[in-house]
Amino acid sequence: MQENNTITFIFLAILLLLIVIICFLIYQLMQFKKAKDDAEKSFYALEMKVNDLQLETLESKLNPHLFKNILNSIQSHAYQTYFALDKLANVLDYILYESKKKFVTAKEEIDFALNLIEINKIKISPLFELKIKTNINKEDKLYDQPLLAPLISIDLIENAFKHADLQSADAFISVVFEFRDNAFFMTVSNKISDKKVLKKERSGFGHATLEHRLRIIYKNNFKLDKFVENDVYIAHLKIDLLEYKTEMLASGR
Repeated sequence: MQENNTITFIFLAILLLLIVIICFLIYQLMQFKKAKDDAEKSFYALEMKVNDLQLETLESKLNPHLFKNILNSIQSHAYQTYFALDKLANVLDYILYESKKKFVTAKEEIDFALNLIEINKIKISPLFELKIKTNINKEDKLYDQPLLAPLISIDLIENAFKHADLQSADAFISVVFEFRDNAFFMTVSNKISDKKVLKKERSGFGHATLEHRLRIIYKNNFKLDKFVENDVYIAHLKIDLLEYKTEMLASGR
């Protein structure tokens, strides 16, 4: 009888020890998880500060560059000054107020881009083929949500007008905006006059700035393709706003 009690006592002691060890391991695991979460939050906060600093640096270079191009266009076509200044006022309002926001709606960015195109139109002949198309699903739940980085459309538009062939009979510039399936699409194409100019443009500040901003903001939730086909330069941008919003919500941003 005493032997059975001894075995029972040893068993209970071992069981209690195991429970204590398991509790200790669970406690250690919880502490490790908390430390990991705290480290991730600290890392994310630091990453955001670095990204904000990078974006501020990019924007400080971007805005003066845009103003210079716009004012040069207006100055070279004084007879259209009133019309151009009206569009410029809209562009300036957007840059001074909306672009200070971290995000704008797709509608706001597309309206801004259309105004910018109207200003650039004064560089070209009225007979030049400029094709602008919008394919917008306004019922899309993300269309009116601020998820798009402001001024994201500038570089592709500016480069098209800067490097397009404006002389040949089949010259053209085409800009297509789409919003469907919770994603923003922008396709810009133009006939190029000299491939050497294209090579210089592709390595210039504009595209480096755009790709840098996209990587900082959208990580893997965007795709930017640039290629030449039959002397036509094509740039296609897609930003998957649903995936981006899902990641933002999951990370608590």
